[in-house]
Amino acid sequence: MAKRIALVTCTAQALEHDSEDARLQAWLQEKGLEVNREIWSNPQTDWKSYDLVVLKSPWDYHEQADAFHAWLRALQQAGVAVQNPADTVVWNSNKKYLAEIADSGLPVIPTALLPQGSLPGLDTFFTRWNTEQIVIKPCISAGAKNTLLLRREEAEAEEDKLYIMLQAEDYLVQPYLQEVEHGEWSFLFFGGQFSHSLLKVPKAGDFRVQHIHGGTYAQASAGAAFEEKAAAYVQRFAKDTLYARVDGIIKNNEFYLMELELIEPYLFLSTTPDGFDNYYKALASKL
Repeated sequence: MAKRIALVTCTAQALEHDSEDARLQAWLQEKGLEVNREIWSNPQTDWKSYDLVVLKSPWDYHEQADAFHAWLRALQQAGVAVQNPADTVVWNSNKKYLAEIADSGLPVIPTALLPQGSLPGLDTFFTRWNTEQIVIKPCISAGAKNTLLLRREEAEAEEDKLYIMLQAEDYLVQPYLQEVEHGEWSFLFFGGQFSHSLLKVPKAGDFRVQHIHGGTYAQASAGAAFEEKAAAYVQRFAKDTLYARVDGIIKNNEFYLMELELIEPYLFLSTTPDGFDNYYKALASKL
């Protein structure tokens, strides 16, 4: 009997017929697996009927994080196999994890926490990092939602607005590094093994690299040295994962992590001839 795989998605993505999800589903079916796309929040799904539940595109998880975490815990308690592992996903869903990675000694873009309900006091960050611009983003977010880019001269006028935002949730603040204008690197790993990399570039005058904001991407190689640097984050914090995407910038010949994507990253499988096969081999090792 064929192994049954649930590719977990969200309502908005479930019916897409020309998506990475659809292409991956077809590829895996050709390999003899029974693969269905399932919406994580659908209470009718019999998750126990699957040999493996794979998080692929639950892109709305950040809008209902408590429910998403509860769903993962329910799968865990029911003994359902999940990739990436539930504990790793819960940890990775809050960007406070960046502090833990930084504490380990691996390079991370400087990051400070603005706790829920706090007063912003943004001027101290410009001084601390000797920067003229800072980036502020929610600790639980995706797709650059509610992400702000502020200049020093704008900060005071924006503090009231940010104070209101801080009543709802925690935020992070980081210095804006101009290197992102030249591109953000993504390194893809399947089963802990490097697969491919690409460079994502924002549109002129923007800093957001997501395609919904006008960003573009292309397969590119940063070289073996940077692939090894990216692998260090996976080996330390994502050892047992099916997939991992290491996002960051290169500054003064050093790689600095922006995010370690272990929940629902776009995998850019079509940018390299071996992308889908590398994914399949890692998946087969988990079955």
